[in-house]
Amino acid sequence: MPLINLLLNILWVVTGGIWMAAGWLLAAVLMVITIVGIPWARSAVTIAWYTLLPFGQTAVRRDEFRGREDIGTGGLGFLGNVVWFVLAGWWLAIGHLIAAAALAVTIIGLPFAWAHLKLALLALWPIGTEIVTVDEAEMRRRMMGRA
Repeated sequence: MPLINLLLNILWVVTGGIWMAAGWLLAAVLMVITIVGIPWARSAVTIAWYTLLPFGQTAVRRDEFRGREDIGTGGLGFLGNVVWFVLAGWWLAIGHLIAAAALAVTIIGLPFAWAHLKLALLALWPIGTEIVTVDEAEMRRRMMGRA
């Protein structure tokens, strides 16, 4: 991890990123308890890790990144996102929006507020996305001819 990403991630955790990561983990636990929500729990844990250390990583559409559709990027993925939105997505998004508003008050907090806004969008509709490093995403864009 480059030094700047390491520093930003440390500041992120100190300024409250750990609490939103805990929110994602809580969503995962609640999904596991319902048993029916187990498929969403794994994704929530993955995004919790991304929420804990967002700098140097990015969320990409899986079908665009892999170059092919799968079960999560088609109709079942859409249905899964609707269920996720109803059960957990809206309250996680609200948490990220509140954190973004609090951090946007200062100039130093602006990069963190922007990260929370990106995470709020991801919280609303996460199925069909994949968390990859920024380098992987850039390399894939070049390979696909979308530089």
